[in-house]
Amino acid sequence: MTSELFTADYKNQPFWWDRTPRPEDNHQALPEKTDVAIIGSGYTGLCAAIQTARGGRHTVIVDAEAAGWGCSSRNGGQVSNSLKPSYDELKKKYGHELAFNILKEGHSALQWIGAFIENEKIDCDFRRCGRFHAAHTPKHYAQLEKKFASPVKGLETDSYMVSRQDQHKELPSDLYHGGIVHPRHASLDPGRYHQGLLERAAQSGAEIRPRCKVNAIVPIQGGFQLHTEKGAIVAKEVVIATSGYTKELSRWHQRRIIPIGSYIIATEPLPDDLIHALIPNDRVISDTRKLVIYYRTCPERKRILFGARASIKETDARVITPAIHKEMAKLFPVLEKIRVSHSWMGFVGYTFDSMPHLGKRDGIYYSMGYCGSGISLASYFGTRIGQQVLGLAEGRSPLDLTTFQTRPYYTGNPWFLAPTIHYYKWLDDRPT
Repeated sequence: MTSELFTADYKNQPFWWDRTPRPEDNHQALPEKTDVAIIGSGYTGLCAAIQTARGGRHTVIVDAEAAGWGCSSRNGGQVSNSLKPSYDELKKKYGHELAFNILKEGHSALQWIGAFIENEKIDCDFRRCGRFHAAHTPKHYAQLEKKFASPVKGLETDSYMVSRQDQHKELPSDLYHGGIVHPRHASLDPGRYHQGLLERAAQSGAEIRPRCKVNAIVPIQGGFQLHTEKGAIVAKEVVIATSGYTKELSRWHQRRIIPIGSYIIATEPLPDDLIHALIPNDRVISDTRKLVIYYRTCPERKRILFGARASIKETDARVITPAIHKEMAKLFPVLEKIRVSHSWMGFVGYTFDSMPHLGKRDGIYYSMGYCGSGISLASYFGTRIGQQVLGLAEGRSPLDLTTFQTRPYYTGNPWFLAPTIHYYKWLDDRPT
């Protein structure tokens, strides 16, 4: 790692925070009681709070850090419907009807979020720019072609294949072997989106208490008592909305969430003609590798934002920046000497069955585990869990019928990631 890699004004924090800094602590006292206490102030918690507050329930949101400090302001701003399992996998496990309904939830979430942002008038640079999902090998291209050639009736999309001969219309790189375009996928500024949710929640009557870590949840008659660093609060209902930052507060949930670090760099500003040449259609881009790579331009079309799963536990993104920059330069050699202005990381909440889960356990509501597709899924399922708290029928989801799995000896420390990542890297690097 050399100083030449970083700009003079380099920041070891999300690029999005330049435009939308994290809100300051309002230092207001914690109420003694509330109808609904929501732990976590990211997309899930805020969308749940919008529902409960507008439904007439006094709602208090608490967070150990600043509002939205976690992945809700640290992600890459790529919006998809990515429920990871295939129809065949889900059908084998749950049968046709539930498999179909689960995957339909992903389609619904992608459609819903655009309408939600428009209806709420949230200024966050939301665009249906489409995704180019590139095939890392010829075999991966064939698998994509087979998967989308005959979709299940009712789960069709307007996605289309792009051959290797035509892929330069999407991306000027010869490292890929074609790919697929998903026109309905989108991009946004996650910091601005979070700020919009925060404002809508507050306008709806929800109270936000940042830097108010909850140390214990104690069942009492008629509800729960939360012991926090700012005192105690009694709540009739509690929602846990912490996903990749779920820790020992609820060990049952901690045993079911795998925190995986995701790392992003932002380049220094680039010439307009270079930006257009590299990503001509302003797509969000990902590829078929097991170790995920994803990239896009910033909303102003001035920089490349390049993300990767580049480490297991490293929390200082500056340490990982050279490896991510090297990966970017493999795809775009012209960027080899381009410097980095920002780098950051966040913890994605993964699950053992690669699906989100929501529901109620021991009287406590929860929604978490979006497996890298948290913008649409966290917002959508956060809204659903808020509706469940209100007792509304529309809050139910097919995912209520699935089991939130764990594994023996797993307590929240993903000791198995190191060998898994080495194996996936071997698969990704293996010639086919």
